[in-house]
Amino acid sequence: MLSELISLILFGIATAFSPGPNNIMTSYTAFNFGFKKAIPTMLGVVTGWTILIILLQFGSVAVFQRFEIIQTIIKISGSIYLLYMAYKLSYAGHSEKKIDPKPVTFLNTFFFQFINPKSIIVGLTAISMFIDPKNFFRDSIILTVVFFFMAIGSQTAWCLMGKYMRKFATSDRFIKTFNYTMSFLLIVCVILFYV
Repeated sequence: MLSELISLILFGIATAFSPGPNNIMTSYTAFNFGFKKAIPTMLGVVTGWTILIILLQFGSVAVFQRFEIIQTIIKISGSIYLLYMAYKLSYAGHSEKKIDPKPVTFLNTFFFQFINPKSIIVGLTAISMFIDPKNFFRDSIILTVVFFFMAIGSQTAWCLMGKYMRKFATSDRFIKTFNYTMSFLLIVCVILFYV
């Protein structure tokens, strides 16, 4: 259980803190409008993400209990996706994206979670890898709590990055180091899934 918890935490760090639509929107809002205006953006992400994880868990457990092979297929597919994501992260470039010049709202980020491909894929991959249908409630609670705190941590970090660390976030060296770190954590996660 301890190795699975460590793997889940590493998985959570790598997927929550890596660049993605949620983090970019929060960073953008904080940079342009300040920390206070970014709070609704962050709350929308955290709330929407947590509800999405809960819905995905209850929807998928019935399928996994009946067809265990599906869980194995998603686990292998998810591992391949994470390795691909690690590869993409290590070679990701930096691009400035212009977004509508007003703060991103709570409702924008809340509802975005349910159509965000990264959120859905990460959620389903985590569920297939870390939830044992025989211990569904225990594993479900652990997964939800870990992902809830990862969402708070990542949103806060990207908000602060947008607000106070803009010069570091635009540095190519910083971005390369960050991307290599996230890439390495994803690879470690995949290895720990099969140990």
